Amino acid sequence: MPRSRGLLRITSLAAALGSLLVMTACGQGGGSDGGDGGKTIRIAYQAFPSGDLIVKEKGWLEKALPGYDVKWTKFDSGASINTAFVAGSVDLAAIGSSPVARGLSAPLNIPYEVTWVLDVAGDNEALVARNGSKISSVKDLEGKKVATPFSSTSHYSLLAALDKAGVDASKVQLLDLEPQDILAAWTRGDIDATYVWLPTLEELKKTGKVIVSSRELAAGGKPTLDLGVASTRFLKAHPDVLPAWRKAQAQALDLIHDDPDAASAAVGKQLGISPAEAGSQLKQGIFLKPAEQADAKWLGTTGKVGGLADNLRSAAQFLVDQKQIDAAPDIEALRKAVHVEGLSDAVSP
Repeated sequence: MPRSRGLLRITSLAAALGSLLVMTACGQGGGSDGGDGGKTIRIAYQAFPSGDLIVKEKGWLEKALPGYDVKWTKFDSGASINTAFVAGSVDLAAIGSSPVARGLSAPLNIPYEVTWVLDVAGDNEALVARNGSKISSVKDLEGKKVATPFSSTSHYSLLAALDKAGVDASKVQLLDLEPQDILAAWTRGDIDATYVWLPTLEELKKTGKVIVSSRELAAGGKPTLDLGVASTRFLKAHPDVLPAWRKAQAQALDLIHDDPDAASAAVGKQLGISPAEAGSQLKQGIFLKPAEQADAKWLGTTGKVGGLADNLRSAAQFLVDQKQIDAAPDIEALRKAVHVEGLSDAVSP
């Protein structure tokens, strides 16, 4: 992407931050860190098939923490969640690894920590071309209109796909659209292709063709993940919340693996689709078993942070190479941003 467009994105982000900061100052941000003494957990969630939706549907966190007012707010992308974190209006969130890498880098430098791996992107996130667009490979994207939510895992994967295919991103008409806007633009015929995630992806596949998936890019060394993150300030102020949240997320992963029908029913209710459709979408993601969270490949253990920090470093460096950010954080800073304290207890049988 051209440098000028990256600067435009930063300007837009600054404007959005300004609006959110005004809201927070006026008391509309609410939340656990306010001066009213209230115990509130403000959770940013996204409507993609995951254990997070199961936790929400089942009300497990509310049952585990009856002394808290749990507020779930739907966001459409990681970029908007980062904006909310900077404004201090979110405590916990489900967000992609690419926006997390960006959030931990300058100029955002968001004080949050990675606490969980919700899923590893597989076929649940992909580049799809509209029928009749004459696109049959990534190389065919030159000169085409391609939409994706900027600063998301899909944006990262799209740039990675272009880079792998030797396509200069400046020769592609990249459009920054949220998933619901992508669907509308697709229906109108305003775009030729898009890199996006479920459930929007499933609808687009009815009139389009998958060119490359995040599963393929992961196999080629560019994996993306959906992560759970928490405000550092919130973690310190409410040490009882994270253990309960992790236990609920572990229970959701167990449900996905051990009782897929029940998991599909819960996710279907949250997405407004049938259990069969939800089950099909869940199968397209890669879900760890709870104990794997503490594996050396992922979060790791106290005193020995896992490979997730290296994944974030790789993502940040790629964003530098693509002129999305100026510099990547050093690996030690990223290791400090992976919260492994208490993880082993939360994921033990």
